[in-house]
Amino acid sequence: MTALVGLDVGTTGVKAVAIAPDGSVLARAERGYPLATPQPGWSEQDPEDWWQASRDALAEVSAGLDVAGIGLSGQMHGLVALDAADRVIRPAILWNDQRTAAECAQIEERVGLDRLVSLTGNRALTGFTAPKLLWLRDHEPDAYERIARICLPKDYVRLRLAGAFAIDAADASGTLLLDVAGRNWSNEMLDLLELDPSWLPPVLESPAVSGHTPEGVPVAAGAGDCAAAALGVGVDRPGPVSVVLGTSGVVFAALPTYRADERARVHAFCHAVPGGWHAMGVMLSAAGSLQWLRDVIAPGTSFASLVGEAASWGRGAEGLLFLPYLQGERTPHADPDARGAFVGLQLRHDRGALVRAVLEGVAFGLRDSLDLLRGLGVDVTSARASGGGARSDLWLRICASVLGVPIERTVVEEGSAFGAALLGGVAGGVFADVHDAVGTAVRVRDTVEPDRAWQAAYDDLHARYRALYPATKEALGT
Repeated sequence: MTALVGLDVGTTGVKAVAIAPDGSVLARAERGYPLATPQPGWSEQDPEDWWQASRDALAEVSAGLDVAGIGLSGQMHGLVALDAADRVIRPAILWNDQRTAAECAQIEERVGLDRLVSLTGNRALTGFTAPKLLWLRDHEPDAYERIARICLPKDYVRLRLAGAFAIDAADASGTLLLDVAGRNWSNEMLDLLELDPSWLPPVLESPAVSGHTPEGVPVAAGAGDCAAAALGVGVDRPGPVSVVLGTSGVVFAALPTYRADERARVHAFCHAVPGGWHAMGVMLSAAGSLQWLRDVIAPGTSFASLVGEAASWGRGAEGLLFLPYLQGERTPHADPDARGAFVGLQLRHDRGALVRAVLEGVAFGLRDSLDLLRGLGVDVTSARASGGGARSDLWLRICASVLGVPIERTVVEEGSAFGAALLGGVAGGVFADVHDAVGTAVRVRDTVEPDRAWQAAYDDLHARYRALYPATKEALGT
């Protein structure tokens, strides 16, 4: 049977999916790997773990199938530094690593914020790749001197899988080294930061063939996880927005033309559609906030049980609010020192109340991003949900009511891996282009409508939530 395979190199593990040309799922596989935090605020992984997990997952989902194409997706921004023999120099520094605050300030001072946004569509954030390179130059000069090439996580897997050194425009947008409007590396940024352009891979459009496996299967350039997830739920052009309730939270809108927020409060990136762009807001701890709470107060308890306890509490949980800034924040506050909080605790509050506050706090964070996208002229009529949190009817009802739009779920819930498989299908000649792939394979399963009785209360609660960030920042002196 003809199959298209998508591989998503995530933060906690690899997900692989094989689909038929009509979008039905033929096989799934997952492999996990560890995350290292050698110092507070640091987040690292061994790229060899990605490759071993990817190889095993690909073998499992491909067994007995005639694979026409493979697409790649993965966690964005992570720095993989390679020597002249393509050996990994040090553990990869990941997207959620917060060590580069000083380097971000240095970049914005050297380039100037207005010029930086003009060149890259974004401001310097701790998760991005360029600040990691400057940190390596300042703190690990011996490792820095050995660099011959750099790549992002999924692109290291590509190197091992197909022997090809390449990147796609969507993932490259998150390096802070890409001219996003021009869809190629920015010579001005490289000059200003004194970085060697020979380190960088060629930039391809997402469905382009980047190389072939030893068996001759074409491998699409692919996309960062957010852009691939958006394709996986059918956001290939302006219309519905994508809402991702994964470890991080994302609100993603395809743009008719390139446009960046003048204060860079949301990201302006190339889309996985050739010649397309998107804007997105990213909160660093979405479903990750719920996992943190579960691991701290109820290890081993199922998420379904916890959400069931939250359902016994009404909206607002009698004044309990949660600020989800457990790892700093990106949107709307580019602040690695932002901190989370529960505010309004009383003796009546139990475990279910804490869970309810987390579900609502994450929804309020998503609302911050959606409001900024509306400010860019995005006409939001509905949202398409993906990620582990999208399996919860209660959480989606809360999100729909906070955002004020219906939220749709698609038949296939594979998210980024599914979007990557669609790109593999274009590279393999099964689909004419990305729009053909989405139109053929993506279907809506059900819709969660906003609860009109909840909306007014959530508007008020969101205003109170917004006041917590400056208050906690002042109280903590951060």
